[in-house]
Amino acid sequence: MSEEYRAKVFKSGNSMALRLPKALGVTEGTEMRIVREERSGFKIEPVDQPKRKFDVGKIWGIGKDLDLKPIADDDRVFERRPLLLDDADWPASVDGKP
Repeated sequence: MSEEYRAKVFKSGNSMALRLPKALGVTEGTEMRIVREERSGFKIEPVDQPKRKFDVGKIWGIGKDLDLKPIADDDRVFERRPLLLDDADWPASVDGKP
């Protein structure tokens, strides 16, 4: 079952505009397609936006002067630091349940 909403046409500059009710959930800036159909009037629907792709062309050469080598196993040494979970007096969980 479809819901019915009323909208009002008004003049905006030299064009006619259609104010859509907020209840439709259309966000500001959404591009809409309007199709005039012979028998039923108009059909208004959102335009499917293409998926955005990230263009690395502008940043591709930024890191080419860096000396990018894999980290050697000898360089992967981390200092051990004490953790709260290592403390024998620290509870197993916040609410006291194991």
